[in-house]
Amino acid sequence: MLSFGKKKTSEIDLQQHELLENAHKRTKQKKRLFSHFVIFLIGSIFLILANKVLKYGEAYDWSIWIVLAWAFLVALHTFNVFVTHKFMGQDWERQQRERLVNLQKKRISEIQKEIETDFPLSKINKKKDQ
Repeated sequence: MLSFGKKKTSEIDLQQHELLENAHKRTKQKKRLFSHFVIFLIGSIFLILANKVLKYGEAYDWSIWIVLAWAFLVALHTFNVFVTHKFMGQDWERQQRERLVNLQKKRISEIQKEIETDFPLSKINKKKDQ
């Protein structure tokens, strides 16, 4: 039988949504790292071939320095994806947000206290009544 009423939607609670978002971000990070590594390999082979086989700039081994610098950048990218993410992952971001929100709430309450002491409502109400 056909049902023309509201479609049943599966409700995903907030925690599951955050887990899915985090998994999506991690997958993208690892995919970009893998792409970076493949491009590094292809580019390194091309640079070494250009320097050694095609004898472009034969007097100096410039390709080695470029490949080493690029390898360092790939190593930094790998470190960022696998090591830094563990220390500064989703839990760390949540703690930082909560800390900043609490600091903002504290500052707002301090400002409200200053306003109440400088401009009490009782004086303002008395001026209106007169």
